[in-house]
Amino acid sequence: MIKKNKIKKPVYSCLPKKQKEVNILSELALDLRWSWDHSADEIWRQLYPELWDSTHNPWAVLQTISRDKFQSVTDDPKFRRRINFLLKSMKKSNAAPAWFQKQHSKSSLTCVAYFCMEFMLSEALPIYSGGLGNVAGDQLKTASDLGVPVVGISLLYQQGYFRQEIDIDGMQHALYPFNDPGQLPVRPMRQSNGEWLRLKIDLPGYPVWLRVWQARVGRVNLYLLDSNDVANFPVHRGITGELYGGDSDIRFKQELILGIGGWRLLEALDIHPEVCHLNEGHAAFAILERAYSFMQKTGQPFDVALAVTRAGNLFTTHTAVPAGFDLFKSTLIEQYLGEYAEQKLGITRQQLLALGRKNPADESENFNMAYLAIRGSGAVNGVSKLHGEVSRSMFESLFPNWPTNEVPVSHITNGVHMPTWDSKEADEIWTEACGKDRWLGMNKTLEQDIRKVSDERLWEMRTNANKTLIEFAGEYVSKQLIGSGHTSESAEGAKHLFNSSILTLGFARRFAPYKRPNLLLHDPERLLRLLTNPKFPVQLIIAGKAHPADQSGKDLIGEWMKFIRHTIPRPPVMFLADYDKHVSENLVQGVDVWINTPRRPWEASGTSGMKVLVNGGINLSELDGWWAEAYKPEVGWALGDGNEHDDDSAWDALEAEQLYNILENEIVPEFYTRNESGIPVAWISRMRESMAQLTPQFSADRTVREYTEQHYLPAAKTYLKRAAKKGLKGKQIVNQLQNLKESWESICFGETKIATSEKQHTFDVQVYFNDVNPDTVHVELFAEGMNGEAPQITNMERGKKSEGPAKGYHFVASVNSTRPATDYTPRAIPNLPAVSVPLETDLILWQR
Repeated sequence: MIKKNKIKKPVYSCLPKKQKEVNILSELALDLRWSWDHSADEIWRQLYPELWDSTHNPWAVLQTISRDKFQSVTDDPKFRRRINFLLKSMKKSNAAPAWFQKQHSKSSLTCVAYFCMEFMLSEALPIYSGGLGNVAGDQLKTASDLGVPVVGISLLYQQGYFRQEIDIDGMQHALYPFNDPGQLPVRPMRQSNGEWLRLKIDLPGYPVWLRVWQARVGRVNLYLLDSNDVANFPVHRGITGELYGGDSDIRFKQELILGIGGWRLLEALDIHPEVCHLNEGHAAFAILERAYSFMQKTGQPFDVALAVTRAGNLFTTHTAVPAGFDLFKSTLIEQYLGEYAEQKLGITRQQLLALGRKNPADESENFNMAYLAIRGSGAVNGVSKLHGEVSRSMFESLFPNWPTNEVPVSHITNGVHMPTWDSKEADEIWTEACGKDRWLGMNKTLEQDIRKVSDERLWEMRTNANKTLIEFAGEYVSKQLIGSGHTSESAEGAKHLFNSSILTLGFARRFAPYKRPNLLLHDPERLLRLLTNPKFPVQLIIAGKAHPADQSGKDLIGEWMKFIRHTIPRPPVMFLADYDKHVSENLVQGVDVWINTPRRPWEASGTSGMKVLVNGGINLSELDGWWAEAYKPEVGWALGDGNEHDDDSAWDALEAEQLYNILENEIVPEFYTRNESGIPVAWISRMRESMAQLTPQFSADRTVREYTEQHYLPAAKTYLKRAAKKGLKGKQIVNQLQNLKESWESICFGETKIATSEKQHTFDVQVYFNDVNPDTVHVELFAEGMNGEAPQITNMERGKKSEGPAKGYHFVASVNSTRPATDYTPRAIPNLPAVSVPLETDLILWQR
């Protein structure tokens, strides 16, 4: 039995445990609501200003402060009243009915388990790398805002993702400082007897003990597993050491712990989700453990358990290229999961391997975690409209003979948690115009309301935001230069390199060739002329890391550092090393234009450009990911022609030319064209439209509501139906599918007659079912889509019986004769109302 975690005295603190103020502040510090609700910032600054400003970690403040300082601050009655008010407000907010409780109070959904390899919640909890963690963290926060019953599952990394240093020669170095759990805003989960909750995972030779931690995120909890337990063999203590580090063996063990360990953790906590959301394929082993758990409770075999539980599993893929999927050698799967498959799941090793292969019989094929996720889920989605299309192409080989656009991958476009990314002044403007509850799922007039804000007010916000960013960047780079061995004169000069009245461009991404971070550097002389134009100058801030194993990415950083440090005259460009959430916040709040230059279609979604929207920044981006569906001329600028060109250096050169032209001929003139009051009216008009049209559309508020209504609620309903009566419906489905598969080849098409009139073609098709029940088959007319439109699929009505012993019927349908009859092909597909076709069965028969 697990007891409810009580707030404990900070681990390293010498503060009196029984003092009321210690408990209040500990409770505030251990709810990561402070990462987006900044109402308590000043109390942490009062307690320890230097530490708060450098860490933004209230738990570290409480760990470090002296008794005397603590006592002197808390002796102030105004301070005590303030923290009491904050605690009451937090509890009231967490307990109040939210969007989910108001809109779906009668639903069967009680819990969604959200699995992800990383979560970006705060720089004070460094268990994230970038985009994937950004999405997971923002969706967890939004679930709290909306009251969606979600629990997060991830790993607590001792070192996390690497920290970046740029040396005096401009080269990247990877650093791995230790994350002391005692100073992170997490707490150990305790059993009712006070013992630390620990799980045991059996690996070949010896077990691995996993400690359990809890991070509170408003209304929801994030549970973290950590292998750094003293009882573990030394090599296993480091399994949860680095995020995306180590070799394939370490990566496999991490994913084993996340998936199998994560589901066992839910069981240990007595949490029973109807829905399991796999945010990327890293956690796909949870599919196996969830099925095994159902087997234990019901006595059903694996195939029935999988049929039941997959209905409640959702797989979200973020990968835009096949090389991005995690692949493991078959020998590794057999070594660690062979006995698990045979002794617990009751299946052979080959059956297990088949779940992760395109061709189950191919012994040389690696095990693909995305394939396992697809075969164990009731729905699959990409993270933008374009990414949905790309994903259907990537996975079409799993659904042979099905048209690409019918491959069962939908899309829900990502969004960002606007309260996390808006500046104080942007928050004030949105609150004045749209109300303080604008991102809580209920406000339907955001677009109209924000348009009412005056030009003067918007320009004042942008001017102040840019000034704040310039001050931050100057101080940041100055410290960075001193740390890497530059002179104090160079460091001091960095503070004065930028001017807050100048157009500021921002670019911050992972440095990888496909993201083309050096497209802007294609013609260094032209870039220098753009930046140093005496009449209309421009300044540029860059940030981003290259994976330590990606030498080409590190070389791209080196090229920028060479341009920055060795070009004469010195260009107004800053590279902010060690890009993290704190740096990102400052950038997206202050830049005027956000640049993004990925090679289409390799950007699955992208979220960095979404973060500038709420702050009045404007996007200049490749027509890829989210921008492919967001772009209109009145809200920003677009690169590319909306087509794919692969890795083509000639096309890159053309796009670099386009990039320079847009900057020189459109962006710079528009920014510097002012009215008599000094306001760039056309610029503000574009900014207002970007804020009005795009901010609500690309808010995580919209994203999480779509996940809830399109996936979580129907998945919970379907799962509960299949699970009822110990999986009776699941067993029936398995039997239906098996019977249909065994007899499917006995179906055949007979004679087709086509009658054409002025307005329509009428098809009369004979279909012979032989051993198949005709009620389990759906017959359709199919025609490819024209001009990029969806295919035309027309249901054929079953008519009279055909003569003969083969159980034949006539099927009839009429279609518009604007297209030739030869465009249409009859086909037969399974007709099982409770089954997702073709996700759960890829059977299909075309007339030849």
